[in-house]
Amino acid sequence: MEKDNIAVGLDIGTTKIVAMIGKKNEYGKLEILGIGKSKSLGVARGVVNNITQTIQSIQQAILEAENNSGYKIKDVVVGIAGQHIRSIQHTDYISRNNPEEVIGEKDIQLLIDQVNKLAMLPGEEIIHVLPQEFKIDGQSEIKEPIGMYGGRLESSFHVVVGQASSIRNVGRCIQSSGIELSGLTLEPLASADAVLSQEEKEAGVALIDIGGGTTDLAIFKDGIIRHTAVIPFGGNVITDDIKEGCSIIEKQAELLKIKFGSAWPGENKDNEIVSIPGLRGREPKEISLKNLSKIIHARVVEIIEQVFAEIKAYGHEDPRKKLIAGIVLTGGGAQLKHIKQLVEYITGMDTRIGYPNEHLAGNSSEEISSPLFATAVGLVMNSIENSTQSAVRMEIVNEQPKVVYRNAPQPVQQRYEVEENYVERVETIEEPREIRETRTNKVEAESTETKIRRSFFDRYVDKIKDFLDNAE
Repeated sequence: MEKDNIAVGLDIGTTKIVAMIGKKNEYGKLEILGIGKSKSLGVARGVVNNITQTIQSIQQAILEAENNSGYKIKDVVVGIAGQHIRSIQHTDYISRNNPEEVIGEKDIQLLIDQVNKLAMLPGEEIIHVLPQEFKIDGQSEIKEPIGMYGGRLESSFHVVVGQASSIRNVGRCIQSSGIELSGLTLEPLASADAVLSQEEKEAGVALIDIGGGTTDLAIFKDGIIRHTAVIPFGGNVITDDIKEGCSIIEKQAELLKIKFGSAWPGENKDNEIVSIPGLRGREPKEISLKNLSKIIHARVVEIIEQVFAEIKAYGHEDPRKKLIAGIVLTGGGAQLKHIKQLVEYITGMDTRIGYPNEHLAGNSSEEISSPLFATAVGLVMNSIENSTQSAVRMEIVNEQPKVVYRNAPQPVQQRYEVEENYVERVETIEEPREIRETRTNKVEAESTETKIRRSFFDRYVDKIKDFLDNAE
């Protein structure tokens, strides 16, 4: 089997840790080669609070994925979430020295570097700078500025901020597990890649990922990320309410929620009762399903109302910002019975359950197609996309001859069988300056947003690695 384009995503959640190995098949679909899952013991509400337990859980998931796939995992792309994540909108601009030259990637990078110097609260760092729409010399609503002329380049940015210590703790867990951190992706963005269509992103859609410890929100409009938020409540809070309300242990409360739970109490009759075995010879406990649904309903309403408040804060009620495609629910919490109907009732917006099966190969198992694995699938997709972008590197430095690396191995391939600095053939190509500029502009224009996002993350991951290497 070919080993190119193989990538590994690691979803470090509050209830579970998932390691997923995948590659794209000949039809462009994602083929899952192996998956490992372990109970997450050292994470609370998306934040690591016990390094040792988290390392053990990561190693267990990695080992299971390796055994299932036959591949040795060397590095992973990790999802970042947690209650410490927040986002802000920011607008910035640069004045170009020579308006007669076309705008290139270096101009956009200069603008992004400027945004990265924004002053944050103590202990916070910018982890994501996403350009939205550009403005050139007053001309607005430009999505692709590369190749255009102009003196003033301006852009609105979606800036994601998080606690530096929390992110470094994740990096420490990865490093101590014997693998390398090759990339970071905001988990709501990974889930969005897995379950949303481009048409939904254009029309306007809110993705709600209900996890164990947090509920993540990502809002798209006109194909651009507009708002992200992390609500510090998830499925575990519902389980805790059942445990307290019914006076049972956590394991029984979780099983009750999954097998008999409903977000809509009206469907259960008063005489529907489930019997729970007593502890150590005690009498069985009888629980009314109607009361169970009332407990679940109260907490789910609270979670959805907080998410809906974030959607309103984005400006959903403004006709120009209306989310025509409504809401997409994913994550483990999306499997709760009748949650779709409850969300529609509270928000008044069309709602569907998001499954990652649209991007998966036809022979994928039903388990992998579950909303439970949406984030892991998105992380693998993101990793493959980024590594594909890095396959052929083209650079022009001080008008030197262009060096093109042909048939260079993918970075993800290096982790399996290729030496790091291996290149099959290097060609030096001399071209007239005009042709070289035209070719470069064409290459640069292919996917500005992906390159920008990747180049920033490369630098940020390097910064985390340096911190970990220098730490005592």
